[in-house]
Amino acid sequence: MSRLDSVIRRLQAQRICLDWAVGEISGRPGPVLELGLGNGRTYDHLRDRLSGGDPGREIFVFEREVAAHPDCVPDDAHLLLGDVYDSMPGAMARIGAPAVLAHSDIGTGDAELTAALASFVGPALGPLLAPGAVIAADQPLAIPGCRTVPLPAGVAEGRYHLFRKDAA
Repeated sequence: MSRLDSVIRRLQAQRICLDWAVGEISGRPGPVLELGLGNGRTYDHLRDRLSGGDPGREIFVFEREVAAHPDCVPDDAHLLLGDVYDSMPGAMARIGAPAVLAHSDIGTGDAELTAALASFVGPALGPLLAPGAVIAADQPLAIPGCRTVPLPAGVAEGRYHLFRKDAA
């Protein structure tokens, strides 16, 4: 498979999983977390999808360094800027309520660095999630109190990952 075909399949899987996740949280109160702003595409997609069914839904973004399109950057109140190793612990004070959805897009292209980041993000994410929260991720994560959820139709196994936090 060419790299172009691979990225197209990854982006299609990402969109399918995010749209499924948005449907799962419809009508449930709570913020959304975006781990990794990147170019801002998934943040913009979530903002678009959530604006119709859940107006006023807050999206908090964790990003090391902003390099996104200017139209796809959250305001300062919703941007947790800096290394996630520093910004995730204690983030609940800033977020204010457990999240009902989290999207983690932390792949770096460096397998060793990505694995280390994923091993930190999983445990750090758990305390920020509400019971029943949905998590979509580009990497497999070990999130305490969460279980793997079957992928929607059209997403190849291992291409993306879905989790749900167990009810309290």
